[in-house]
Amino acid sequence: MRSAMNRFKLLSGIAASLVVLAASAVAQNPGEWTMTGRTPDLQRFSPLTQITKANVKGLKASWTFSTGVLNGHEGNPLVINNVMYVHSAFPNIVFALDLTKPGAPMIWKHVPAQPAEAKPIACCDLVNRGLAYHPSGKLFIELLAGDLLALDAKTGKQLWRVPHADYKTGSTMTNAPIVIKDIVIAGISGGEFGVRGRVSAFDVNSGQKRWTMYSTGPDAEVGIEGDANANYASHRGKDLGVSTWTGDEWTRGGGTTWGWYSYDPELNLFYYSSGNPGSWNPDQRPGDNKWSMTIWARNPETGKVKWAYQMTPHDEWDYDGVNENVLVDLTIGGKPVKALVHFDRNGFGYTVDRTNGKVLVAEPFGPVNWASKIDLATGVPVRNPQYGTTSKKNTEGICPAAIGFKDQQPSAYSPQTKLFYVPVNNICMDYEGVEVKYSAGQPYVGAIVRMFPGPGGNRGRFIAWDPTTGKIKWEIKENLAAYGGALATAGGVVFYGTMEGWLKAVDPNTGTELWRFKCPSGIIGNPMTYLGPDGKQYVAVLSGIGGWAGAGVALGIGPEDPTAALGAIGAFGDYINQSNAGGTLLVFSL
Repeated sequence: MRSAMNRFKLLSGIAASLVVLAASAVAQNPGEWTMTGRTPDLQRFSPLTQITKANVKGLKASWTFSTGVLNGHEGNPLVINNVMYVHSAFPNIVFALDLTKPGAPMIWKHVPAQPAEAKPIACCDLVNRGLAYHPSGKLFIELLAGDLLALDAKTGKQLWRVPHADYKTGSTMTNAPIVIKDIVIAGISGGEFGVRGRVSAFDVNSGQKRWTMYSTGPDAEVGIEGDANANYASHRGKDLGVSTWTGDEWTRGGGTTWGWYSYDPELNLFYYSSGNPGSWNPDQRPGDNKWSMTIWARNPETGKVKWAYQMTPHDEWDYDGVNENVLVDLTIGGKPVKALVHFDRNGFGYTVDRTNGKVLVAEPFGPVNWASKIDLATGVPVRNPQYGTTSKKNTEGICPAAIGFKDQQPSAYSPQTKLFYVPVNNICMDYEGVEVKYSAGQPYVGAIVRMFPGPGGNRGRFIAWDPTTGKIKWEIKENLAAYGGALATAGGVVFYGTMEGWLKAVDPNTGTELWRFKCPSGIIGNPMTYLGPDGKQYVAVLSGIGGWAGAGVALGIGPEDPTAALGAIGAFGDYINQSNAGGTLLVFSL
């Protein structure tokens, strides 16, 4: 009996190890970049070492590629088996480029048919954040109009296409999906249209839906069994996704899921965050409005919630909580911690125990004034009533603005320095709620917002952050928001892009600038690096301004109305004279 039991334990251990390997095998080659953050923890760290602090000044443009699309280009390409896969903004074209040949000529391109009627439903430009890949040779992209598309990576031919969102009722799709084992998980956008946020899992081979879980509503539809987070009284109780709303507001309560997804194969949990509640007028939805503004840990096979933590209960500022959740192993207070680190739009950087949802560190990374702190005992922000918003008046001087001290632009983490490298905004705002009625497919905003530069006048920064203490180690001030992602490498170099179009390399220990290159359009994409078939290390980035901060250029909005583009024009009205629209991939090497 004991022998049989031991064999069972041994086989179970081997099976568990194989599951872990299968989940992470896509990213085993250090010279490849097979998922949006290179690894499922979203650290955006590359082990490549050819490009160093000593030689990075010798980087030169090696080749370029135009997507032929002039809206904002977020995300980054993938590199798998000497093929680079590039995506574009709407209409979400996918290209395969042959890295074994000079200039990386196209192998194929796929232009998905999509209705132009979906374009006005996109909140803040027609962006797409990238592709996902399954080792069976499948690529996945979320299409703006609402379909999840699977392509054959060798031929570019459609394998299947299934609906998930519906632009006719206000939901679209812009985020990069995540592949975990034999499923692909997708989210939706549309928090400004009164939609109900959700994530769904689909079979990678057939496209058949495995499950859907919502951000609001009864526990059964949200996937909660028992308390969502036993650490905090405000998170304990049944059906809080209904009882923390007034009437049926939860049915159009937002909490959309358009950010980045990470995965821990050992815990078998995937992590993401939900966005703002609808409408932006807080007077219309008294209560905590759970589970908007929430970090989630779910089982990928079932969608069931392991834990949830709401960062901004009863959001009054559109502090969309969707930013990346980066998984790192830290030492805090002398103890090892399986941590999750999240830089929220609300201006606080959180370090959370990713096994149980307990907040360990929560400190501001900018001049926050809407709250004095996050109470670690209750998990709840301590608000400053002076900066609460209402439809009864215009609240002035709120920091940060709705665009946040950080938006979707992803950070990077270096296990060498144990620091995060974070592109941030420095924008504040005036905010006045407005009564709004719901109509399917129509904007459900309910606020007038005017943004402006924060303290000091600079509109952005690039910072190094210690997640164990919540302290900034160094910072670089930027005239405009640092609205592109970051990349850290084992060569001791950190890369990031600016809205002016500069791709910069800096020293990870000091922030000293080591190199810069002016790209043809502003950068809101994420730099990545790979090893070419010639054995050389390359760095690539998409140049093409857009997104919320660049909406003036991407959508052709002049500076006359500072409340246009949901308030962004107030902060970036001069930007139309600093960059033009673009859609170019630039690749650099020594």
